[in-house]
Amino acid sequence: MAPPTEAYELPRLDPSVAAEAHRRWATLTKPEGSLGRLEELAERLASIRGDPRPRFRRKTIAVFAADHGIASEGVSAYPASVTAAMLENFLAGGAAINVLSRLVGADVVFVDVGIDAEPRPTHASLRVARIARGTRNFAREAAMTHDEAERAVEVGSAVADSVVEAGTDLLAIGDMGIGNSTSASAMLAALTGRPGVDVVGPGTGLDASGVARKARLVDAALRDRAIDANDPWSVLREVGGFEIAAMAGAALGAAAHRVPVIVDGFIATVATVWASRIQPGLPAFLVPSHRSAEPGHRLALDRLGLVPYLDLGLRLGEGTGAALQMLLCEAAARLLDEMATFEEARVAGRVRGR
Repeated sequence: MAPPTEAYELPRLDPSVAAEAHRRWATLTKPEGSLGRLEELAERLASIRGDPRPRFRRKTIAVFAADHGIASEGVSAYPASVTAAMLENFLAGGAAINVLSRLVGADVVFVDVGIDAEPRPTHASLRVARIARGTRNFAREAAMTHDEAERAVEVGSAVADSVVEAGTDLLAIGDMGIGNSTSASAMLAALTGRPGVDVVGPGTGLDASGVARKARLVDAALRDRAIDANDPWSVLREVGGFEIAAMAGAALGAAAHRVPVIVDGFIATVATVWASRIQPGLPAFLVPSHRSAEPGHRLALDRLGLVPYLDLGLRLGEGTGAALQMLLCEAAARLLDEMATFEEARVAGRVRGR
C-alpha cells in the first residue's frame, strides 16, 4: 500500500504575491519587460517563497547516487563501477559539480541511496542511506520491492527536511548512477504511454546501435513487467531507480517547506514527473534549469508545463545545470529587490500612451 497523498501535502500558493512582484517590476528603472524571463523567474520564486522580494541566504545542491541492475545489459558506455568511483571524485572535490558549487557558493550534499560497492569511511559531505547495493535488473525482474521504493522516496524527503532545517532556502537536485538514463526512460515511457524510441537517448555517450538496443530494452520491460501505468508506485517499483525515487522525495519535501526546487537534467526531471503524479501541485514549486540533449527531456518538461532557462547541450547530470540555474535565480531575485525605482532614482517613467 502506497503512502497516502496527504503524506506529501503541499502548501497553497498565493497568486497575490507574484502579482505584487510583477507590479514592482513596472516601477523599476528599466523599460517594461526588458529583463525578459528573469522577470518571470523572480515572480515564480516570490510565489513559492511567499515573499514579493525573495532573497536566498543558503543554497544547497543535493546529489543522489545509486547503481542500476539494468546496467548489466550494456546500456551505458561506462562500466557500473564508475558510480562508486565518481562518488570518490565528488568527495575529493574534483568533479564538475564541485567546481560549479564553489562558483555559485552552494553547499553540496552527496547521498548514497544504493551504490554497489563496499561502504566507504564517513565524510562531511556524504550521507549514506543505502536501500540496497543497486536495483535489480528490470529486464528480468522488478527493479525494487514496494518497501524499497517507499524507503527511497523517504530518504530524499528526509534530506530535504534536514537541509531546510539547517537554513537552506534554495535547493537543487542532481544525480549520479550508471544506467540511470535507461531507468528514467522506462519510467517516462510508462508514465506517458510513449514507446522507447521517443524517450531514449545516448546517455553517457552510446552510439546509434547502443541507443537502439536501449530502446528495445525499454519496450520489452513495458511489455513484460507488471506495470500499472495509472499507479506511479507500480512504475517506480518495476523500472525505477533508488536515486530517482530519492530526488522525487526531495522535491516533495522541499516544496512542502516552500523552498524552490531547481531541477537538473533528464533524470531529475523524470523524478519530478513521477512526483507530480503523487502531488499534482508540485510543478508550481519547481524551477527547470536546462534542456538536455536527451530526447525524452523535452517530453518530460512538457508534461510538467515547464520551459527551461538554459539550452547548452548539457547531458552530464550531477546537478551541473541546476547549479548554473542558481546563478540566474539569485540574479533575478536581486534585481527585483535591489534595483531603484523611477521615483527613488528621480528618473522619468514611461510616458502614458506611448
